[in-house]
Order: sequence, then C-alpha cells, then structure tokens
Amino acid sequence: MNLSRTVCLFLAIIAVYWSFKSLMPTYSAGEEIERTSFSVDRALSHVKNLSLEPHGVGFPGHERAAAYIIGELSKMGLKTTTQEGYTAGDWGNLSKATNIIAKIKGTEAGKALVLLSHYDSSPHSSFGASDAGSGVATILEGIRAFMAENKTPKNDIIILITDSEELGLNGADLFVKEHPWTKNVGLVLNFEARGSGGPSYMLIETNRGNSTLIKEFSKAKPDYPVANSLAYSIYKMLPNDTDLTVFREDADIEGFNFAFIDDHFDYHTALDTYERLDRNTLAHQGSYLIPLLNHFSESDLTALKSLNDDVYFNLPYFKLVSYPYDWIWPMFALAIILFLTLIVVGIKKRSLKINLMLKGFVPMLLSVAFNGAFGYFSWTALKWWYPGFKDMLHGFTYNGHSYILAFSLFALGVCFFVYNRFRKTSTPNLLVAPITLWIVICGLVAVYIQGASFFIVPLFGLLAAFMVTINQEKPNPFLLLFLALPALFIFAPFIKMFPVGLGLGMMVAATIFVTLLYFFLLPLLGLTKHKLRFAVVSFLLFAMVSIGAHINSGFNEERPKPSSLLYVYDADTNKAKWATYDNVLIDWNSQYLENNEEPLAEKTLNKTISSKYSTGFTYTSVAPTKALALPETIITTDTIQGDKRIISLCITPKRPINRLEVFTNDIELEKASVNGIELSEFYLENRRYGKLITHYVSNNDYTELELEFQKDQDLELTLYEASNDLLDNSQFSVPQRPKSSIPMPFVLNDATLIIKKIAFE
Repeated sequence: MNLSRTVCLFLAIIAVYWSFKSLMPTYSAGEEIERTSFSVDRALSHVKNLSLEPHGVGFPGHERAAAYIIGELSKMGLKTTTQEGYTAGDWGNLSKATNIIAKIKGTEAGKALVLLSHYDSSPHSSFGASDAGSGVATILEGIRAFMAENKTPKNDIIILITDSEELGLNGADLFVKEHPWTKNVGLVLNFEARGSGGPSYMLIETNRGNSTLIKEFSKAKPDYPVANSLAYSIYKMLPNDTDLTVFREDADIEGFNFAFIDDHFDYHTALDTYERLDRNTLAHQGSYLIPLLNHFSESDLTALKSLNDDVYFNLPYFKLVSYPYDWIWPMFALAIILFLTLIVVGIKKRSLKINLMLKGFVPMLLSVAFNGAFGYFSWTALKWWYPGFKDMLHGFTYNGHSYILAFSLFALGVCFFVYNRFRKTSTPNLLVAPITLWIVICGLVAVYIQGASFFIVPLFGLLAAFMVTINQEKPNPFLLLFLALPALFIFAPFIKMFPVGLGLGMMVAATIFVTLLYFFLLPLLGLTKHKLRFAVVSFLLFAMVSIGAHINSGFNEERPKPSSLLYVYDADTNKAKWATYDNVLIDWNSQYLENNEEPLAEKTLNKTISSKYSTGFTYTSVAPTKALALPETIITTDTIQGDKRIISLCITPKRPINRLEVFTNDIELEKASVNGIELSEFYLENRRYGKLITHYVSNNDYTELELEFQKDQDLELTLYEASNDLLDNSQFSVPQRPKSSIPMPFVLNDATLIIKKIAFE
C-alpha cells in the first residue's frame, strides 16, 4: 500500500506536468514538411522579414512591412489591393490606415471566410515579431499550404491584414465601415499575441450564443484546442479588444480569436523579436489555422448564429468538451443531492460525525485565508522589495514564472502543514468542508460567471471519492487518483494562466487555485501520514526557487530595465523640463534629473498625455530651452449659427512629428470632426480628462478640426505635439540607452514634446 501511495503521488505530479505539456505541439527545427502542410520554418522566415525593425504607423519600417506582405501574396498569384483612409476608431485615436486585402474566389455565392491579423507594430520601439508578425506569418504560410493542394474552396476566402490595430483597431474599423466586402463576411479567424510564447487560447466573439460556433470548431478537429468558456467571460470584462471585436460590434460578424499571452514582459517592447518568439507557439497557431481553414472554407457560414450558449473546456485526449447552459442548474442540483445523500449515508455508517465535519471547516478556512492573503499581498511586497519592478508596466517580471512556482509551492506547503495538524480527523469528515466550499463556488459561478460552470465537472469526481472514503477504510489509491485527474487537468493550468495573463498582481488566483486543487487530492493524501514531511519539502523548494528568483531579479542585457526620458517644452511660458515615468532611475536618465523637483510635479501632464495604464510622470527637472519649431495653427472658420458656435482650424507641424494630441477645457462639445472623421456622440460624452483626439501622424500630415458647442462657452485647446527624435535630434546630446535598458512601453518615450494652448473667447 505504501508503494502504491508513493506511485500515485508521483503520477499526480506527472498529471500536473501533462496538463501543461499537452496544450501545445512541439516544434522540430529543419523537419521536412510537405508543401501542402503548414511549416513552422517557412512561417518563421516571414516573421524574420516582418520584424527587422520597428514598424509602427508613421515609421519607415511600416511601409517596408506592407510591401513585403503584398509581395508574398503576389507570389502566390493572388490579386492584392490596399484600402487607405482616415479613421478614429472608438478610442479617439486618428490615423491613416492602409489595409492589405486579397481574395481566393470560391465556387459558390455564399458568405466569405476572413483570415485576419495586423501588420503594424506598437508605436516607437516594438519589432512586432509576435504582435502580430506571428499572425501574419501564420496566415501567409497557411494560405500557401492551402493553395498548394490546388483545390477551389466552396466559400470565398478573404485575406485581410489590417493596419493601425495598435492605435485603436483603426484598420478593422475602416474595413468594416467602408469596404463593400464586409456585407458578405460570414466568419473571421483572427490571429493575435499578447506576449511571445505559451499556448494560444481560442476566444469566441459573438453577440448571441456560442453553441453552433463551438460545435463547428469541434468538427474542424484542431489537434491542440486550448479554450474554456471562463477565459472568454473574463476577456469580455477586460478593456482589451482585438480587430475581431470591431467585426462583432459594428457588423454583427462572429469569429474566433487565437492569441498567446505567455512571456508577457516582451509585449509591446523592443524585445518582441524574431529570436524570442516561441517556436512551439507558432506551431500551435498553425495547428489551429489549417483544420479550421479546411473546414470553414467548405461550411455553410450563414448557419453559425445561435441563441444558445455552451459551457466548454479542454481536456487531454478528449480535446474540447462542451455541454449546453441548460445543463448548469440540473448538474448543480444533482451535485447537491448527491452530497446530501452521501452525508446521510456517512452518518448512518458512522463514517461521519457532525462535530468532526464542523471541525473540518477549520483547516479549510485556514488554508484558504492564509494562502489568499499571501497571494493578494505578494505583488505589493515584491514591488516594495524590488522597486524596479514598478517600471515593468506589464505587471509581469522576467522572473515571473519563478514567482508563480515559488508561491504555489508555499501555498502547497501551507495546505500540507495545516492539514497535518488535523491528521487524526478522518478523511471523510475533512472532505465535507471542501465539498461545501466547491458547491458554493459552483453556485456563484452559475449565477455570475456561467462560463465557469464547468467547475462542477471535477466536483463530481470529488463526490465519487467522498463516497469511496465513506464506504472503505483503505480505498485503492489508484482509484482516488483517477477521480482527481479531471481536477488536475482542468485547474492546474489556471494556476499559471491568471498571473501570466493579468500580471503578478493576480498571484492570489495562483495561490487560491493551488489550495482549491489540494482539496481534490485530500482523499488520496488522506492515505499518507507524511503530510508534515511534504510540507517541509514544499517550503524548502519554495526557499530554493525564491533564492533563484532573487538572483534573477536584477536587470542586465538579457533582462533589460524599461526606462524613459522626455524633453517637454511649454511654448506659452517658454520653459522646458526633462521628464520621466521611471520610479527607479538609471545612470542614463538620472543625469538629466539629478536636481529633480518633487515627484509628480507636472500634475496636469499626468491627466493629459495618453498612456495605457494612466501612467504619469514620476520626476521632472528644469531643462534648457531649445528652438523647436512650433506647430502652425490657422483658424479657417469661427462663426455663430443660432445658439451654436462653430470653429474650424488646421494644425500643421513645422518639424517631423509622430503624434499630436488635442485636449479641451471642461466644455461640452456637441459635434466634433477630425480630418473629416466625425467623432461619435458617445465618445464626446465619455472622453477622459478632456482628450479630444490623438493623431498618429503619417507623412507629417496636418490635423484639421471642426468643433461645435454652445456660443456662451469659452473654448481652450491644449496641443501636445510629440516627435520620437530625442536620441537623434541634433539639438540634443542624449546618448543611446545602455544595452541593459529598453524603452518603457505604453508611454510616450524618447520624445521631444511641445505644449501649446489656443484660447477662443
């Protein structure tokens, strides 16, 4: 029996390992692949060519990336067109987008399948290998393999490589609102990235039910589906959209997102390079595209909508498992009935005693409370201990995986230690409390997050194990392990998924899931008397991994620290300042901020200059004034019509710039348009801090505004004109960054910024 228990515990560890390993295919370099199959090596050549340099909108590499894609599509014999135009999207970010479009003509006049990704990289420093060079490469290689079969699809296949996704989904907005092919689109497959590795998650976008989409996805038989209805429930709560969101919201067109999120620290940085892209991840993207392309190019794309939803999740071997939402409450009721029945049976058999069942709530509550608090405060503690982590705005550090492992081991050690104190209480009595907790959790998700209702599936395994322990004093450990496998396969990946995807601030999800998963192993662990030994081993491993994380907590050339520096010139006061977003300065920028003013001195700037996480300046200091060419403002119209005042003006840069932001004072604008694009009423009513527009400028273009407001109001515009030229501008002598640092993402950086106000009284 002792040997069996040991073997089962070892197998449980293997099951946890397999729950991660089974999510992705394995890439083999140089493997011979048929011309009709997806080749990672061939896709990698596209990634390499697309990520030779940063290629955000307005940067020289942007046009070169577009030319490469057009050339590759033309080599396949596809007629390729471009769609160009201004759009401001839903975020008030104006840009001139240039979409790249091609079509494979189908044999029937049904709906078209769209293969979607974007080719622009995040502004300034990102090389865009993963986001979204990997998506473009997946589509190019997938289409090449498809066409190599020399078959004509039933449905039209539209290849849409959008522009300006990083600025506000502008290219998708342009296509959906203005391209005539939009009305014929039936389904979209969108390939994205929010990191540089890990499994690619499938996320559905639909305005109705997902039932038909899930069924058709399963029929396509992708080999490595990684998807669950909880992930999309969370995705819908977050302020993160993709190009596919535009299709769903503005044209009621459904589709699938495929996006990987691991190695999040590379996202939107100068580290998003060809070398750092996980080859297994690229293989995973290809493993989705080929079967789905084959399936949906022949399917009836007019019959995908449904009013019903399915709960779904992935399991090794079984791949994607789904069942209707209609089953949620019957399954929940069944679990309660089984639980209450087993309690009655247990009391009758004297396996359960009320006082011992109540006593079992103590270790459960202690484990959950302690591990929950430990996980909740861990990120705060880490930022206090390592202040430089505050400058990693992703919230995920280079050694983040080590912290997840370390804190998971600590949580596991706590569970072993606490339950060892109650080792004299029988396993059936100890199980009542965790089962009660899991029933409460399943009830809550059934009400508030129905996509997570598959949580109840492993609970049935725990109930079965509860029945076994009630009826047998020495149950078979292999049976107990078997009953715990659904929980191990389903929940173990969540331990990593949440802090990786949402940042180490969500470490509490990891420690809580470790605790909840431990409860599923209680029937098996109840057979061992060595919980204290396991606790000691867990704490020792925690210490070892923590030491390793500490050793790798510093910054160097392999793990460069994000840094920032701006030159800010106020044209109205003729004063200039150096500014940074850094909490911890490095030698490179500290020389300009040695005599810094009080942190956050420029409070007005913190409420205006756009940044993804509302990041504000941390330090500013006085800088010498430089003769920067100010933007020219020409008022073309200033008239009153009834009770309305209408003002039109044109702002023209007199130096090469990358971005112009325009803010207003606290005034209610009734209408506003920028370069002929009318801003929505919803946007005008909900704009933050008075932001009117951010124009990401191409070819040093002008910005033309037309504003309408009540005539008795006074209007004041504040212009923030930025050029990412601080390190190259001949008027400055700012040296290049050391190799141990990279430009901080998500903020205006390495820029000369001019502030100028325009008052209309």
